[in-house]
Amino acid sequence: MKKIYFNTMQSEVMTIGAKISVVKGGRGVGKGLVQAAWIWRNIQHMPGSTGGFIAPNAERAKTNMIPSIVCHWEEWGFKQGVHWDIGVRPKKSLGWAKPLFPPMSYENVISFYTGAYMQIISQDRPGTSNSKSFDWLAIDEAKFIKYEKLKNETFQANRGQELEFGHCPWHHGILITCDMPTTIEGSWWLKYEKDMNPELIKVIISLQHEIVRLETEIQQEAMSAPQWKVNELRRLQKLVRECQKRAVYFGTYSSLTNLEVLGEDYIRRQLRDLPTQTFMTSILCRKPEGNDFGFYVAKRPRHIYTAAPTAYGKLMEGTVHKRDCRWDGDIIKTMPLYIGMDYNKHINCLVVGQPVEDEKRMNTLNNFWVKYKRRIPEVVNDFCDYYEYLPMHEVVFYWDHTAKVGNSAVNDEDYRWVVIHTFEKRGWKVHDIYIGKTMNQSKRHLTFTQGCRGEERLEPHFNKENCEDLLIAMDNAGVYNNGKDKRPEKLPETEESPLQHRTDITDAFDTLYIGCLFFPYRAHKLKISSNWAH
Repeated sequence: MKKIYFNTMQSEVMTIGAKISVVKGGRGVGKGLVQAAWIWRNIQHMPGSTGGFIAPNAERAKTNMIPSIVCHWEEWGFKQGVHWDIGVRPKKSLGWAKPLFPPMSYENVISFYTGAYMQIISQDRPGTSNSKSFDWLAIDEAKFIKYEKLKNETFQANRGQELEFGHCPWHHGILITCDMPTTIEGSWWLKYEKDMNPELIKVIISLQHEIVRLETEIQQEAMSAPQWKVNELRRLQKLVRECQKRAVYFGTYSSLTNLEVLGEDYIRRQLRDLPTQTFMTSILCRKPEGNDFGFYVAKRPRHIYTAAPTAYGKLMEGTVHKRDCRWDGDIIKTMPLYIGMDYNKHINCLVVGQPVEDEKRMNTLNNFWVKYKRRIPEVVNDFCDYYEYLPMHEVVFYWDHTAKVGNSAVNDEDYRWVVIHTFEKRGWKVHDIYIGKTMNQSKRHLTFTQGCRGEERLEPHFNKENCEDLLIAMDNAGVYNNGKDKRPEKLPETEESPLQHRTDITDAFDTLYIGCLFFPYRAHKLKISSNWAH
């Protein structure tokens, strides 16, 4: 029996064996081996099944992707023309098992001796998933896959034979591998990280360790192994399969995971030869800290902070209570909250901050947004609900000429009136400050850049936890015609490009920052008792 070396990433993915396995891995980490092992496991556990390998186009799959997979099969002793083949109908003389549903054509098909086959699904060809019924799917280089096409065509075809393979934990399973994406379109698969249940993954790992221990003992004891051990092994194997059926695993692995194979010289060469941003995403597999060619390129990791936890936040940690201002340790409770807004037919945004004059910085505390039927009153009410527990209900509202537009969808008043009226109905005092016509894009870009460099009166900083949507939108904001690229605002919303990750919410931030910087409001501090706490 040939021994095969698996690095940490490869061992974890295959040992956990989740129905949906997603690997975010750096260059050279060994994603091809995982694809090879995952596919081979499926064709053995589901003989006669139909799998799909999704690629931007078939030629790219056969020249760039499939070779890195089949080389591992060959290394393991599974030979082309003996155990598998590509693009040809298997010869009857080979004696291979037959597929449950043979393909009409073997072009772009990989066949296996178990009767299973894998169809290469080319996204540049219309209808390659039509009339198909897949039992499992594999996706490599997911950042190049068009999610809308995948969702509307291929995922719907992942509906294979429940009667034959319903017992298998990997039936209708999906494997996704890729390095860190740098665009919105290529980031669709990152959403699986939120679907993972870490506790379930821990249970699977514990069960697998116990299974290996029992298997080793039974092999060593051979015929003298007691029946209770055999029964316990079967029980644990059945239990782990049930867990795997429900599991989603999302693993992040830098290229350093495979350092024993790649060697230190490889990492040093990549560090020397690659642009910093590329090295961070492709090798270290870290989220890009901005856009090298973006509107907010001056933003750096030091501008993003994690607020110190409050006593209330520590007390409520792990509960299902909805988060509110009592969790936030970065609010100056004796000062008003400052806001900027952006008004739109489909999304309305509000960004909250406070200037800290003594420290020459502006803390961006939070962001709010509402979409479609929820409009300006709703986003203001969301703000008031969140900050209800503050001792001071006072807000400084910065607005520009866009707030003078009529608001026929709500009433005959302009946006500014609706904002102030809604705040006052909730018992908030509003200091509204007009900052004039919207600053042109090039000057906005220069002002923000100088602010991040410490060259302006206030340096912008962002609460990492509360401003997630704003930070993503800032990273996504590109440059077009010497200004912020607003073209994506006009495109229909998709799952991989939600409205809150576009430039609308960044415009609300711009209004807030410009207001705090050039139109300072000298607030009188509220005196509160020293025993007041969240």
